[in-house]
Amino acid sequence: MNYIAPWWLPGGHAQTIWPAIGARPGPPGVARQAITYRRERWDTPDDDFIDLDWLNSAPSSTLLVLFHGLEGSSRSHYALAFAAWARQQGIGLVVPHFRGCSGQINRAPRAYHSGDFEEIGWILQRLRSRHAGKLLALGVSLGGNALLRWAEEADTDAARCVSALAGISAPLDLAASGQAIGRGLNRQIYTRRFLATMKPRAWQKLAQFPGLFDAHALHAARDLYAFDNVFTAPLHGFKNTQDYWRRASAKPHLARIRVPTLVVNARNDPFVPAHCLPHAKAVGDHVTLWQPEGGGHVGFALGRPPGHLQTLPQKVGGWLVAAGGGNG
Repeated sequence: MNYIAPWWLPGGHAQTIWPAIGARPGPPGVARQAITYRRERWDTPDDDFIDLDWLNSAPSSTLLVLFHGLEGSSRSHYALAFAAWARQQGIGLVVPHFRGCSGQINRAPRAYHSGDFEEIGWILQRLRSRHAGKLLALGVSLGGNALLRWAEEADTDAARCVSALAGISAPLDLAASGQAIGRGLNRQIYTRRFLATMKPRAWQKLAQFPGLFDAHALHAARDLYAFDNVFTAPLHGFKNTQDYWRRASAKPHLARIRVPTLVVNARNDPFVPAHCLPHAKAVGDHVTLWQPEGGGHVGFALGRPPGHLQTLPQKVGGWLVAAGGGNG
């Protein structure tokens, strides 16, 4: 697989930002129908809930499960792009929302995190019990790291659940990504954007559960390291940010994966530095790496302005279908 960014999107920042705000989700020349979903709510074993959005499309023997990224949803640009592709291919698609990301605050004193593999496993097992055909799994950014962590922990059981999986722009080394996003222009662009939604949700949690965390420390948090230290890490069983980033990172355990897996990372991703990406010899026989020079963070737009977002669906989705044994 190869990818060359269009001339009018120079550099990792442009290739990250424009796809998220201006590019078409569907291919050029194809009439764009609105992507619509049917929502379903599942109660969780700990008396909470998650919301899943199912693509409104014809029934299919193949189901693609898409786990979104940090502060993402079924309306994220990449989710809409994969939904448009899935509809065109006659493949079913469902987007499970991590807790608190579906538009309504969740009930439990927890949220979600980059190593949430137990949640991923519970969702996939329940989908497996309901869907008799092929099950393919895809994770984007945070969702990609969490999905890979599930495959690592599940070992040979992963192949009994899904036929193939992929991670796109996953922060495989959370410490390296955390350091990168907390510096310079990255801090001004991406850290501010994430904290603008993460902090209000954290305040909602504190209103639900007074004393859940240190309010003054949250107010003072100016980067993801500080936010994770006061909120993400302690709420999900980690000692601190360093413990969370170390234990949740997928990179050290990729060789444990026993199901066909594609790991996609652009080498100019602003906050997944190229120097921290895995090498082919370190990932085992079941993992395929695709590390193009361009693409940004979940970008990979193509075509004339405003461009379209079908690069990832066509290449990654096509790889998943082939690796999973075809369309069924």
